[in-house]
Amino acid sequence: MSEVYAVRRTRLRECCNAGGSAAALVSRPANVRYLAGTAPEGAVLLLGRTEDLLVCAGPPDDRSPRSHPDESLRVHVVPGIGGDAALAAADLAVGQGVDSLAVEEHHLTVTRHRAIHDAAPRLRLAGIGCAVEQLRVVKDEEEISCLRIGAEITDQALGELLESILVGRTERHLALELERRLVDHGADGPAFPTSVATGPNAGRPGHRPTDRRVEEGDFLSVCLGATYRGYRCEIGRTFVIGTAPADWQIELYDLVFSAQRAGRESLVPGAACRDVDRAARHVLDSAGYAEALPKLTGHGVGLEIDEDPQLTPAAMGKLDACVPVTVEPGVHLPGRGGVRIDDTLVVRPEADGGPELLTITTKELLAL
Repeated sequence: MSEVYAVRRTRLRECCNAGGSAAALVSRPANVRYLAGTAPEGAVLLLGRTEDLLVCAGPPDDRSPRSHPDESLRVHVVPGIGGDAALAAADLAVGQGVDSLAVEEHHLTVTRHRAIHDAAPRLRLAGIGCAVEQLRVVKDEEEISCLRIGAEITDQALGELLESILVGRTERHLALELERRLVDHGADGPAFPTSVATGPNAGRPGHRPTDRRVEEGDFLSVCLGATYRGYRCEIGRTFVIGTAPADWQIELYDLVFSAQRAGRESLVPGAACRDVDRAARHVLDSAGYAEALPKLTGHGVGLEIDEDPQLTPAAMGKLDACVPVTVEPGVHLPGRGGVRIDDTLVVRPEADGGPELLTITTKELLAL
């Protein structure tokens, strides 16, 4: 893997050099991990003129690593409590004879940006833009393998919950149990706060679990995901509790399922991101649910749960092969509840079988 990280850093260095900067300071944690592998909390990466450095602050007991598995990357520890790794990295860049340093302006606070300027006034600070995020969009097969394992863990945790008694249990309790099961099956932890929504809460995007108890006849919508070796996936499913679904529940579920299928089938290399959104949105809009639709149909996943590309009506750009995305249309009816169906998939060409579905828990409307 050290060769992979070195190649990634080389690609970023080429971007910086093209912009007139001989060095770059990477501070966003996910971007540091992408370019260097594991790194202590608060560490920054300096792509220098003469060498690359992982700069981290030393804790009181000085347990910061003194070496890195990647031999081409040297670790520099800032001594003392509360040391700022970014300031130290800027000083190290000056020591390498750098006069222009590309920084992640979208991540650095104004205060930190000013502090770097004050500490190295002769160093010209240039914007690196979202260059690393753009490099992260297309995943290699090792990254996809981590996502695939995370999806298997997520499917397993959800499947076990569905075999248990649900009536009478609170949304909050079910969410905590799901997160415990993720860790039990090998996840680093949840990819994001698990959402469990019942009755009138069901289908609401981003719902935070409450103490509402599951009742017979409820819609139950669940959205969860595992983090595995830093990579995050997502799944969302909706069920009916304890009885045969009502006619309105079947009708709404079938509609959202059709929308989700339309979105999934649109995931081909070269497809415009907005066209994937349009395919799913059109199904729901045509049925009269335009006002109940979420702002997006899906998004990229990886080292963060919400990455580019964004599948929205105004999205620019096209999909490439080996880009993992979610497709997650839903409808929430205030006071009644709703349906969300969410999968993580990898864009693949038709010759390779089309989009690869990573989350495989059934999408049949089950009565639990």
